[in-house]
Amino acid sequence: MYLKKKSVFIGVIFLIFCSFYSRFIWAEGVKNMTFVLTSVDISHRGEIPHTFTCDGNDISPALNWRGMPGLTKSLVLIVDDPDAPDPSKPKMTWVHWLLYNISPSITELSRGIAEKKLPIGTQQGKNDWKQTGYSGPCPPIGKHRYFFKLYALDIELPDLHSPNKTELEKAISGHVIEQTELIGTYQRH
Repeated sequence: MYLKKKSVFIGVIFLIFCSFYSRFIWAEGVKNMTFVLTSVDISHRGEIPHTFTCDGNDISPALNWRGMPGLTKSLVLIVDDPDAPDPSKPKMTWVHWLLYNISPSITELSRGIAEKKLPIGTQQGKNDWKQTGYSGPCPPIGKHRYFFKLYALDIELPDLHSPNKTELEKAISGHVIEQTELIGTYQRH
């Protein structure tokens, strides 16, 4: 009788442990869901196709993301080149595209969207050509890296009136929940 009670007691303890453990694992899995930025047009660390550059049609590539944090109020996209003007002697980071206040209900930007209508509420900053909109890779020398950086914020930003990258980064400081990036490369032939 004693062994039977002990077996039942151990069985109950085991079930309670399994219940708590599975909840812990599930909660950790949800908490650590990966925020990922991908593109059907650009593979991570791969060559950016000609059509998305100044040598082609200079249109923005398709971008999509998943695993956005649950508390996201808006998204920011910054596309820049840290290898300007020469990758062997970089002197600056050249900004190609700035978008902010992308709604968390949006999970993709279609190919060429910079030339079409952006999602409602999305605002643009000025790139280093002092223009809004996408301007693709156009490196003067060497093979450059292009970073497509997506930030999930815990706020929606006020109208920043076409900010530059510095102004936009200052506005998002302290509000980034999570970020992800996609890197492409390009060299003119």
